[in-house]
Amino acid sequence: MNRQVVLRFGELALKGKNRNYFVNRLVKNIKIALRKHEDFKLSVEYGRIFVECHEYNLDDIISDLTNVFGIVGLYVGYKADELELDEIKKIADLAVKDMLSERNIKTFKVETNRPNKAFKFKSPEVSRIIGGYINQTFDELSVDVNNPDVIVKVEIRKDAYVFSREIDCRGGLPYGTSGKAMLLLSGGIDSPVAGFMMAKRGVEIEAVHYHSFPFTSERAQEKVYDLARLLTKYTGRIKVYSVNLLNIQRAVAENCPSDEMTIISRRFMMQIAEKIALDKGSQGLITGENIAQVASQTIEGLNVTNSSVTLPIFRPLLAFDKNDIIKIAKDIGTFETSILPFEDCCTVFLPDKVVTRPKVADIEESVSVLDQEALIDDAIENMETFVFNMDEL
Repeated sequence: MNRQVVLRFGELALKGKNRNYFVNRLVKNIKIALRKHEDFKLSVEYGRIFVECHEYNLDDIISDLTNVFGIVGLYVGYKADELELDEIKKIADLAVKDMLSERNIKTFKVETNRPNKAFKFKSPEVSRIIGGYINQTFDELSVDVNNPDVIVKVEIRKDAYVFSREIDCRGGLPYGTSGKAMLLLSGGIDSPVAGFMMAKRGVEIEAVHYHSFPFTSERAQEKVYDLARLLTKYTGRIKVYSVNLLNIQRAVAENCPSDEMTIISRRFMMQIAEKIALDKGSQGLITGENIAQVASQTIEGLNVTNSSVTLPIFRPLLAFDKNDIIKIAKDIGTFETSILPFEDCCTVFLPDKVVTRPKVADIEESVSVLDQEALIDDAIENMETFVFNMDEL
């Protein structure tokens, strides 16, 4: 008998007239996530998405579905051959056997959801009948309606289902439903997490990465590309624009106060990212910045970088503790790659002292001696573009 995986939407159910837009995009994303699987059927019915598959590929399909943004949770179970109580009893038998094989349980109760009001038995009656059948069939189980070890869920729709497992998923909004933004992706812990969090809210992300080759190694660049590949587990695909910042850093080091090196370089990164973003159709920038985590991330420093661009800058980690960020990085699988000991462009020409409370006017005066537009255009003209897909994982 085929297995059934039923997906729960969460906040998509609240989208009103726009709901179909979100559901259709979610269905598209599910198909992308499951494209390596040939043997499954997908359907949509009354606020649920159904995936029918076989036992042999069930676990792989569940694993892939749990990382699709927009799915809050999923139920795993069986579909009855006919919409009859005897058929529901048969699949309840299979579902309970699954439960007993997976965990040590002694008590249960049955809960029924009956969107199909044409079905002649009401929800309490279905629960009572199926509960009685389970109680008589499985001597090791007893009913406990207050604090059961498991809840056997029955759902009566066009067809009838009984579920043996409930699994939490990532939630959020379907990827690609909330616009597009450019992620400033470094090799550190924070920026991949920031990209993940914005993607979870439905924002399509592309990324720009800065390096200072040959002062930074090719392995340092590969580390960032590895992080991009890991993010495709959640986005399906990511395009990365790789920009050499070395000429800009040299110009800043030779012509600007040394303690302003970091903040001025950061402004250039923002300006380059904005120019690429506008050219590629992005509507904002994303960074992994966090208040006071480093010297350039004071409120004054953030104000200086904000003043260099016009696009909105999204900083989803702004008020997070580092331990909170690390916890998410471990959960999404980027932490071990992020802590690999390879240098990034921020370590090149790093001054002994860094200005922590810069003023916009002072920084703008310092960079006025540079041909900023020419430096930015040259960096973009020589950038490389890479595309990473989830198939590479």
